[in-house]
Amino acid sequence: MFKAVDNPYLVPFDGSFDYRQAKTSIDENQLDDKVYKKKLKKQTKKIHDLQRIMYAHDSHALLLVFQAMDAAGKDSTIRHVLTGVNPAGCQVFSFKKPSSLELDHDFLWRTTKHLPERGRIGIFNRSYYEETLVVKVHPEILNFQKLPKEHLHDQIWEQRYESIRDFEKHIARNGTVILKFWLNVSKEQQRNRFISRLDEPEKHWKFSERDVIERGHWDDYMQAYERALQETSRSYAPWYAIPADNKPYMRYCVAKVIADTLESMDMHYPTVDEEAMQRFEHMREILLAE
Repeated sequence: MFKAVDNPYLVPFDGSFDYRQAKTSIDENQLDDKVYKKKLKKQTKKIHDLQRIMYAHDSHALLLVFQAMDAAGKDSTIRHVLTGVNPAGCQVFSFKKPSSLELDHDFLWRTTKHLPERGRIGIFNRSYYEETLVVKVHPEILNFQKLPKEHLHDQIWEQRYESIRDFEKHIARNGTVILKFWLNVSKEQQRNRFISRLDEPEKHWKFSERDVIERGHWDDYMQAYERALQETSRSYAPWYAIPADNKPYMRYCVAKVIADTLESMDMHYPTVDEEAMQRFEHMREILLAE
């Protein structure tokens, strides 16, 4: 199975992750937006080239999971990091409030049916992890999930973590490489971005009163993220806690993890045997004779 590439923001696999120790930014003297934009271009070029090989190799799929508090930059990160990737080999799905049909299935069903095929990159903008984040912060949501009463008990979160671990191990065993990114924005930076949405008319459409209400549960969300990452960061399905206060730096970090991972997968363009080469040469002669 795939093993996670090393990175300073890799969440440990031993359950020791502490969100209070996770960085939301780097030192000001390290920040240079122009530098990181150039670095990002180099990484996106690598991703573009390696994705073509993965598509032709047709043995692996790549699943990218993005989770974050509101205004952390999930949408823009996906847009900037995957720019240039062949649309035929890439698909993005956003998951919000479950539909009535989705509530008639287990919590993994709605995302499972959108898993990427071999050779393709699948991006989940939010995911099945919402069931251990927003639902854990607002457990009253469980009352609308049509679960048998005997399943509504204190162990439900442990069981969901276990289900996620088993699910991710299963798809990893079958060739899906899983990378999960928590874009770790600070509460102060989130506040600044919300205010900019109010101040700039072209950003008004992004503003939601619900986001401000959810901000009131910040500490609960941080504890929920911490537990989810502790329980589900594994070598075959790693989490990366990426500092998100500076967007150019954040995008570069995400792109580097993806590029390094693709490089580690030992993929190549398919080769053909001698018999096929002889047939190709015959086809060449036919074409040249026209």
